[in-house]
Amino acid sequence: MKKVFLALGLVLAGCSGNESPPPDAEQKEAKVDAPHISQLPELERGCEVTTLAMLLQHAGEEVDKMTLAEEIKKVPFEQDGKRGHPAEGFVGNMETMDKPGLGVYHGPIADLAENYLPGRVIDLTGESFEDVLNYVADGRPVWVLVTSTFDVVPEEEWETWETQQGEIDITYNWHSVLVTGYDEEHVYVNDPLDEKNVQHPKDAFIAGWEQFGNQAITYEEE
Repeated sequence: MKKVFLALGLVLAGCSGNESPPPDAEQKEAKVDAPHISQLPELERGCEVTTLAMLLQHAGEEVDKMTLAEEIKKVPFEQDGKRGHPAEGFVGNMETMDKPGLGVYHGPIADLAENYLPGRVIDLTGESFEDVLNYVADGRPVWVLVTSTFDVVPEEEWETWETQQGEIDITYNWHSVLVTGYDEEHVYVNDPLDEKNVQHPKDAFIAGWEQFGNQAITYEEE
């Protein structure tokens, strides 16, 4: 059985999601020239803020990953016998795998992006991948949360956490990348653990993305 992630608070208050989406992309392929930034060596778990730095730099903001790593809301990995919830902030340690940590969902990332692009953040979480690609075709890359295998993660690699907000299913096969392009068979991403415009099979990538609740963020042009 495929484990499907259900995000807490998929509707993000305070972020601009009311812009009319770009028209359906008629072209069969598109690619955006967006900055590529490596999360290493400073942020072994910092894929989400590093990918956000790429998105913000593409939007014209001069901000780096370390500034965003300092500014992102954080929660303890464990407190009073319960784990932190990634919808509330970055869970645990971002800098090193030697200490416990996990990551952060779209909500705190979009909140942080709003500080740099007030009124221009578009939270596409819960929308279809076709909507994501429409923005790419319109010239805007898209921050996403996806499985680190870029495919479906099997049931046995998920576990249930008890948090202050209730139970959630998590997997450590977790990654954030910037969607920069597509063609009929592939998705292209700027990967903070790899290179610029890395190619992945489209159907598998979408299946992994959907396991994380279709989390995606981009921005409105000025």
